[in-house]
Amino acid sequence: MQAIELLLNRRSQPRLKGPAPQGQQLKTIMQAALRAPDHAGLTPWKFVVCQGRGLIKLGEIFEEAAINEGLEENQIQRAPQMPLRAPMVIVAIAKYSEHPKVPWIEQVASTSCAVHSMQMAAVAQGFGGVWRTGSYAHNEDVKCAFFLEEKDEIVGFLYLGTPTTEAMPAPQRNSNDYFEFWN
Repeated sequence: MQAIELLLNRRSQPRLKGPAPQGQQLKTIMQAALRAPDHAGLTPWKFVVCQGRGLIKLGEIFEEAAINEGLEENQIQRAPQMPLRAPMVIVAIAKYSEHPKVPWIEQVASTSCAVHSMQMAAVAQGFGGVWRTGSYAHNEDVKCAFFLEEKDEIVGFLYLGTPTTEAMPAPQRNSNDYFEFWN
């Protein structure tokens, strides 16, 4: 797949099944993440790849968070099933390092770029994915389960697998609505 075609047609694919990327395909996805822009070479990323029993563990973390948050019973029952919507979930974490020239937002942005790169590398290899955040990305119990410090952030959960449907066409947007030129 050509890079421009990939970027111009990027779409999330939330309906995923096995197989998930494995072997060299997964290594390529991981290396794509590590090429994200990284001011001062801080490498502010941590990724947790959940598959098989790891998806169950992630679901248990979500369920415990839902219970502790006092959510309704149907939300508590749904929580452990959420990671099972794909055969692989990569938890993307921005690990903040104090630095005089690299503020917190740049480190979160770097991690976000890494997630986008992973999704694009997966799609380029014939897989699909969806980047989810939601309340569990900001939940203190979930952050604690991943041993995060105060300024660390879960940037998202990247669900990866084989698409079960064709991606919808990307909406056409008028670039003039979003860009202005100062000449």
